[in-house]
Parts: sequence; C-alpha cells; structure tokens
Amino acid sequence: MNQIWFALMTIAFLIVVCFLIYVLLELRKSARALTDFLRRTEDSLKPALDELRQTLKSMRKVSDDVNSVTEDIRLISGSARDIGQNFGKVSAFLNEVSSDAVIKVSGLRVGIRTALEVLIKNLFLKKGGS
Repeated sequence: MNQIWFALMTIAFLIVVCFLIYVLLELRKSARALTDFLRRTEDSLKPALDELRQTLKSMRKVSDDVNSVTEDIRLISGSARDIGQNFGKVSAFLNEVSSDAVIKVSGLRVGIRTALEVLIKNLFLKKGGS
C-alpha cells in the first residue's frame, strides 16, 4: 500500500513539475512578447515626443509673438487716446480763440459804428448850428 501511495505521489509530483515547466515556458514567451511590445512602443513614441517638443516650442513662439503684438496694440491705443485728447484741447483752444475774436470784432464794429454816428452828428450839428 505504501508503494501505491508512493507511486501516486511520484506521479502527482511529476504532473506538478510538468505543469510548472509549462507555466515557466509560457511566462518566458509572455516576457519576450512584452519586451518586444515595449521596444516597438518606445521606438514609435520617440518621434511622437520629438514632434510634441517641436509643437510646444512653436506654440511658445506664437504665444510670445501674440504677447508682443498685444503690447504694440496697447501702445497704439494709448497713443490714439492721447491724440484724441490733444485734438480735444486744440478744438477747445480754437473755440476759445474764435469766440474771443468774435467778441473783439463785435466790439470793434460797435465802436466804429458809434464813432461814425458821433462823427456824423458832430458834422451835422456844426453845419446846422452855424
């Protein structure tokens, strides 16, 4: 009976050993397949990463260009605002000068008219009184 148990245990041990050998061979195949997959993936990722770096550099350059253009537009709008304010000041000054000139011309006209009226009255009064 001991021999039967020994024979069964030996057969079971051989089956386990064969199973473990099969599992190890499959693990080896899987490891090779995984290594090949990782190598191919790495080879295909290198160009993609290089392209991504170039794209990021280009986007950074575009962003810097947009920032400089934005700054230029701010300067232009500030200059346009200053020009508008200066035009407003010039317009106010011209309105003031023209209104002063109109007042002076009106005063001069009234003065000349009054002087002429006084001169005409004096001429007629002297003629009429003599």
